[in-house]
This record gives sequence, C-alpha cells and structure tokens, in this order.
Amino acid sequence: MSRINTNVPAIRAIRQLDRNFSDLTLRLERLSTGLRINRGRDDPAGLIASERLRYEIGGLRQAIDNSIRANNVISTAEAALGEVNSLLLDLQALVVEAANKGALTSEEVNANQLQIDSILASIDRIANTTSFGSKKLLDGSQAYNLSSVPTAALASVTIFAARLTQGVSRQVKVTVTQSAQTGQIAFVGGTAGGISTTSASTIELQGPIGTEILSFASGTTFADVKAAINSVTAATGVSAIVSSPSIGTIASTVLMNTTTFGSDAFLSVTPIQGSFIITGNTNTLIRDDGRDATILVDGQPAFVRGFRADVRTAGLDTQIYLTEKFGQTLSSATFEITGGGTLFQLTSEVTPNGQVHMGLNSVRTTQLGNPVIGLLYSLRSGSENDLSSQNFLTAQNIIREAIDEVATYRGRLGNLQRNTIDTNMNSQGVALENVIASESLIRDANMAEELSALTRAQVLVQSTQAALQIANAVPNLVLSLLG
Repeated sequence: MSRINTNVPAIRAIRQLDRNFSDLTLRLERLSTGLRINRGRDDPAGLIASERLRYEIGGLRQAIDNSIRANNVISTAEAALGEVNSLLLDLQALVVEAANKGALTSEEVNANQLQIDSILASIDRIANTTSFGSKKLLDGSQAYNLSSVPTAALASVTIFAARLTQGVSRQVKVTVTQSAQTGQIAFVGGTAGGISTTSASTIELQGPIGTEILSFASGTTFADVKAAINSVTAATGVSAIVSSPSIGTIASTVLMNTTTFGSDAFLSVTPIQGSFIITGNTNTLIRDDGRDATILVDGQPAFVRGFRADVRTAGLDTQIYLTEKFGQTLSSATFEITGGGTLFQLTSEVTPNGQVHMGLNSVRTTQLGNPVIGLLYSLRSGSENDLSSQNFLTAQNIIREAIDEVATYRGRLGNLQRNTIDTNMNSQGVALENVIASESLIRDANMAEELSALTRAQVLVQSTQAALQIANAVPNLVLSLLG
C-alpha cells in the first residue's frame, strides 16, 4: 500500500460497517417493537397482506361485539316476556276460579276482577317500560309498519321478520287456493216432518270441545233434534240446522257442523241404541273432519291451522289470521310493509347475508289475543268479557291465545339467540383466531431468530470496527519509506 490520498481498505470497511450497523439497528427495532414489519420497506408484499388481514380482524372483533350486544337486547326482551307469561298464567287461574260461581260470593268475584285489572295494568306497564338503553323493546316502536291491510280479508297480520330494501315498501300477497271447511255430517230423514224410526234411539255426539249422549223418542221432529244438539253446543262444539227438502224429494236433512274450521275441528255420531235417521245413512260410526285452508303467501305455501297461516322464509316471517269469509273463498288480498322493525349486524361484512331482521312487537293488552277470538284488554272491568259478563269460555280462549302468542314470541327470540347469534359468535370467534394467527405469522417478529441475528450483528459491528482501525493505520506505513 503506497497511496495515502485514497484509503480503499478503509472505505470498504466503512461501507461494511454501515451495513452491519443498519442490520444491528433493524434487529434492535424488531426486538423493541415485537414486529417484523414496522414500515413498508421491511416487506412490501407482507405489509399489504397484513393490512388486509387487519381489516378482517377489526370487522370480526366488531361483529362479535355486535352479537354480544344483540344477545343482551334479546335477553332483556325475553326476560320481560317471561314476566308477562307468569301474569297470564295468574290471569287464567282467576278466570277459572271465578267460573266456580256456586262457591264464590259476589265480593270474591269483584276481588278477582280487581286483581285481573291489576294484572292487565302490569302487562301494559312492562310493555311500555322494557328498554335497552333508551330503546323501547315491547311497546311496538320496533315493530314493522303496515299499510293497506284489507281488514275484510285479513283479521290480523303479525310480521316477525322481513327483509326490506331501505326506503322501499314491500308488497305481500295472500292467496287462498282451497277454502277452509268445518266438520259436517248430514242425516237424511224419511219424511219431511219427522224421523222415520221404529224405536227410540240414543247417540253419542262428539265434537272438538267434548262429547254428549243424546236420546230421542220415536217420531222426534227435526226441529226437536236440532234444538237438542244446539242445547249442548257449548259442551261439544257442534251446532245443527234443518235443511228443507228440495223439489222432487220428501226427505229433510239435519245438518250438523262444528263451530270451528280446520283439521282440528272434527265431528262424529255413534249410534248406541236404536236407529237414528237411518234412511240414506248407515247405522255405524260416522265421522267427518274439517279442512284447513290452503294458502300461499308471496307464492310460498303457508302452514295453516283453520284460518291461521304461518310462513317462515329467509325473507319473510309472518303470522296471518284470515277472516271467516275470506278463508272460504278462492281469492287473494295484498298489504304492504312500509318499514320499521329492527336489524342486527352480525358479521364483518355489511351485506344482507350478515344481517338479521326482526320485529319486536307490542305485548300491550290491546295487542295480545287476536281480533277473531278477542283481545286481552276486553277482560277489564266494564268490558265485554269481564267477570260480570260470565263469558268465561271466551275469556279463557283469549288468555290461551295470549299465552300461546307470548310463548311463540319467546321461542322465536330464544331460537334467534341459540341458533343464530350464539352459533355466529362461535364461528366468528374461530375465524378471528385463525385470521389473527395468519396476521401474526406475517407481521410479528420471531424473537428467537431476532436475538440470534442481533448477536451476529453485534459481532460483525465490533469486528468491522476493528478492521477499520487497522485500515486507518495502514497509511502510516508509508512513513517508513521516507527513512
């Protein structure tokens, strides 16, 4: 080495020292932050993948939080409905007790009515005050808004869930393709004026409510048969009319019908002794079942019991009561869902597939029950079904309908919690775990590797510094040439 203006070995040592020092700084940064990628230049492709995964992580975490909050909202509503259910059971007991007229004084009946009024007021209070935060849950403010409901055709419409486009009304079409029928048996007599029997007869008459045994003397008139059957209608659920003979015939008909429609309405007549209107009939057990209407809701077949139609699809969950006239005609009716309801966002992507729509319907006494049977508020003092009216069977049917309604409501909420929200939280939790693991693999530093690299960088920096010291000392050797 005989040049002193340019110290090439020192330059090379400085360059290598810079590289080793940069590597040492990088290892110290990764060890101090715990991240392998602290800026884009550390790993451009890895940074892009990591940020996308972080986007998913944020959405999944919020989706789980949303699910937890939705679960809390539904739990609050369901707990309140449980109290309403308990009150309805107490209401049922009071009505049954009041029906025991022979064992109660008027003062006791009045006391029962006061308690009924208190229970109804409590149900309304629960409906009006149950809330989550500042949002009322059971007063109907979170129910769906309906318009153009043809009350002559649809006695009651309840929407539990409907998928709506923001700001756009949805039309729902209800079509009856087969009419509902009662159970019906027609007994044809031998003459226009009476029954052609040779001896007295006894029959067992069975209907949807109960069974009665009726006896008829020989020659009993149709009018008397009709009166006998109608006298036990409340006990059997069967009524009768007399159909006059048509032109060219001499036989009249005793036409028996159940008082209700649908497959649950049945009627049977069993001759026990003698013969009962044997002309045109067989002397055996005769039975006829009612028929449910066949109903399509937006083209989807509904589950029908009598005049009640239930449809549950991905886009519509509804319960509809048809009027008796509409349920017996082959026709259609439409109504519109204009908005309302509530929505729970349960997934990380704000799409219809990640949302649950539902209506939180009112449980006030003016809403429980249905217009066909009656509404719960009609049990209040001074209303048509209070205890003084002695309409105990009607009152009991209204309470039964209200209990079924609340129980169905609770079941739907429980189903949403168990089969939708809980399973969603489980699946989102697994997804979050896996996405976090993937993001960590890309972005987080492997501390063992970084410690090993730090040790290497430290040794290289020290050795390079030593080499630079030697390189700087080399030009001094030129002085020995000067003597």
